[in-house]
Amino acid sequence: MAKITRSVSAKKAGVPSVPKKAAKKAAKAAPKPARKSAKSPKPWTPAEIHEAFSRFRKANPEPKGELEHLNPYTLLVAVVLSAQATDAGVNKATRTLFAVADTPQKMLALGEEKLRDYIRTIGLYRNKAKNVIALSQKLIDEFGGEVPRTRAEIESLPGAGRKTANVVLNMAYGEHTMAVDTHVFRVGNRTGLARGNTPLEVERGLEKVIPSEFMRHAHHWLILHGRYTCLARKPRCEVCLINDLCRWPEKTV
Repeated sequence: MAKITRSVSAKKAGVPSVPKKAAKKAAKAAPKPARKSAKSPKPWTPAEIHEAFSRFRKANPEPKGELEHLNPYTLLVAVVLSAQATDAGVNKATRTLFAVADTPQKMLALGEEKLRDYIRTIGLYRNKAKNVIALSQKLIDEFGGEVPRTRAEIESLPGAGRKTANVVLNMAYGEHTMAVDTHVFRVGNRTGLARGNTPLEVERGLEKVIPSEFMRHAHHWLILHGRYTCLARKPRCEVCLINDLCRWPEKTV
């Protein structure tokens, strides 16, 4: 006769049973298989990128930065002051400041305390005043009172980072640099021109795809596009110059 094997219950075998509610909770908490990611939008072709920047150039042949300045030094100071502040707010303060201090020597003569009075309406004005005085001193001590022409040297100045260096090199010295602020970062990612998780990734991506003939003004076109058309909350797709080329899946046209 064949031997009959009986199943042994978990309770009799000494294995603690798991209540149904706990089992359901554990099942929900367990990691789920990764979903297949949506298909990435098709990259821009070189012809499309050329067309986009040709349109920007036609609409605004000579774009200008909105920070008011008199020379490379005042541009440097204005950019340092613009961190976490609006260009309009900086301009309001620097119009009177630059009338009395448009060189490192004059800024040092003005002094940190009086400088604070001029820029009091700008966010973080105390720390910024300290940086402006320190960078003015360093310009005199190490660079003959002139704003240097290399990124590394500008970045060595108190309060100046990579974006500051790129703006100064582009606007003061005509270098083909790409300054990535919040507007350029948004436009690069949203349109698909250059996606990246950091400003540096977007900067390098844009430099790689934008033709040299447009690089002199490219960062201004992108900043202005982000500031007035490709807005953060409600992008104005209906008036966008490149809405037919844009890869943003949520565009409204």
